[in-house]
Amino acid sequence: MRSKSFASAVAQRDETASRLSIVCLKLIAILVSLLAVNSAQVHAQQESSRQSVAPQRYTLEGVAVEFTVEPVARGKTSDLLEGTEATVRFKITDTNANKAITNLRPAAWIARRTESKATDARGCREKVQSFLQASFSNRPDIDLNSYFILALNHEPNISVIDPISGLGTTKLYTLVLLPAPGEDWVMSRDKKRLYVSMPLVNQVAVVDTVSWKVLTNIAAGTKPARLALQHDEKYLWVGNDSAEESQSGVTVIDTTTLKVAAQLNTGAGHHEIAFTGDDRYAFITNKQAGTLSVIDVRQLVRVKDLKTGSLPTAVAFSSLGKAVYVAHEGDGTITAVDGLRHEILTAMKAQPGLHAMRFVPDGRYGFVVNRAANAVYIFDVSTNRLIHAVTVGPTPDQITFTKDFAYVRSSGNEFITMIKITELGKAGYEVAVNRFPAGQKAPQESSYTSLADAVVPAPEAGAVLVANPADKMIYFYSEGMAAPMGSFQNYRRDPKAVLALDNSLSETSPGLYTTTVRLRGQGQYDVAFLLDTPRMVNCFDLTVKENPELAKPQEVSIKVEQLLKDSKLRVGESYKLRFKVTDPSNGQPKAVKDMGVLVFLAPGIWQQREWANPVGDGVYEMSFVPPEAGVYYVFFQSPSLGVRYNQIPSLILHATKDAAASKPTGSQP
Repeated sequence: MRSKSFASAVAQRDETASRLSIVCLKLIAILVSLLAVNSAQVHAQQESSRQSVAPQRYTLEGVAVEFTVEPVARGKTSDLLEGTEATVRFKITDTNANKAITNLRPAAWIARRTESKATDARGCREKVQSFLQASFSNRPDIDLNSYFILALNHEPNISVIDPISGLGTTKLYTLVLLPAPGEDWVMSRDKKRLYVSMPLVNQVAVVDTVSWKVLTNIAAGTKPARLALQHDEKYLWVGNDSAEESQSGVTVIDTTTLKVAAQLNTGAGHHEIAFTGDDRYAFITNKQAGTLSVIDVRQLVRVKDLKTGSLPTAVAFSSLGKAVYVAHEGDGTITAVDGLRHEILTAMKAQPGLHAMRFVPDGRYGFVVNRAANAVYIFDVSTNRLIHAVTVGPTPDQITFTKDFAYVRSSGNEFITMIKITELGKAGYEVAVNRFPAGQKAPQESSYTSLADAVVPAPEAGAVLVANPADKMIYFYSEGMAAPMGSFQNYRRDPKAVLALDNSLSETSPGLYTTTVRLRGQGQYDVAFLLDTPRMVNCFDLTVKENPELAKPQEVSIKVEQLLKDSKLRVGESYKLRFKVTDPSNGQPKAVKDMGVLVFLAPGIWQQREWANPVGDGVYEMSFVPPEAGVYYVFFQSPSLGVRYNQIPSLILHATKDAAASKPTGSQP
């Protein structure tokens, strides 16, 4: 009986388990079904999100251009909103070989559509042609071929200046606030991050150059000063100029985590930093200790200290000579050290007082300034011999290179010395020297100094930007001119250093050309794309939606219409610009008591502001003389009506030196 009862119980248990299994399987099936539905919904939502930034493709003669744009900050929506930042990308490939096409220089503009329908091929070509020929009409809303000027100020901030479109009462695009004044700065290769050392608070600020916000402030040892990024940008190196020898050395920051990877004591004094071409070793000068420390970058350990001379003040690595060179203020020697074996090769004897040192781009010739002797020494790394000593202005302290010239700043006067570098090394060659005034005052008349460069190459070839803290100005100089072609105000701030942030399309990876822009008002836009070789012109679509968080702009109470009876614009001749002012609500002429006109030569290197004279019936005129050939922008304002320069579409004029200037595209007879 027990046996039967037990068997019956087992059978009942198995039947119950079977029923439970069936129920569980049904529940699992229902759950899987629900998950599938949810997954489909999520996928649909993601697909919908991707559709707002779906790639657009254009192909011609075996070359494909894929255009994408997406918001930098993804919040509640993935839509492209007015007033926000967006990343624009063009991927260019060879469809026959199925590989990226590199080393191109594409151009692009973003312009609001005048019609609701898409721009056809002919209209796109006309639009691009008008941009290239600086037409009066069809000026782009966003130029993807522009740049910003950055000023490292004596105050705890950085000025971001728009030299072209940031017009109105100020060209100041924004002001980046820092916890303390900056001493040195360095920008990442992709131009998305700017690192700034701040000795007063023992920190390094990390600035996002898209949003112009400080991402974080990193504790970077005692008195951080000189900054240097490795070639691969894995580590940011910070020189710690602590008065305490035990805290004097370098702090190494991981650029991915933005955390300190190592802190190394190297010796007393100010520190300069250089790297081998492969980032295998870092070289750190220790001024008071008179040594050069060699750091193994992979292990982040100090492997050697070399006694190189008295008061080392500068260090630089020559890619051609495969050696690191150290300049010494105390004894005037320039010591060459083998970059791999870390042994002293030779020492070139100059005079005490050496300060800054740099190599020309190919690494063949080194330039060293001597603040005491007011000279620049030039040496050849192929022979490790001094070949020239060039007299410059008083107290030279910085060197910058363009393709053809070395620029030497002298803090003791307002002049910049230019040394031609293209013919160095030729037998019997005498160094060609020119100079130009970068302001009215000597930089040292300002009590504010910086380790960072005050002279840097401009995005335009053969041009430089010069910051003069004593003048509180930044100057634009183009090679071949006797003086700067223009200047930019820094609004009562002393610019200790300057940087040019080129916002034009750049190749961020093979065949991928990228830039970041701030989107304008809502609406439909054409993204006009131009490639010279092969010749490709196409307009892609862009939709910018209303941003509910932005305040609505006030309506402009006047409309300006150009009257082009005289369309010829010649350099050196007076040009009379006439325009008509009307009421946009009814089209009738409107009298304005303060019609202001601003004319400037791109990229902001010359400008003229005038009050236009009324002629009658809503017509106004003003005259100006274009000083040189180029593109001139014309903006209008009326303070009494609250109309600013950037609220009315501008005109674009093109001045030539030819006897007969051509009529601008888009002008009226």
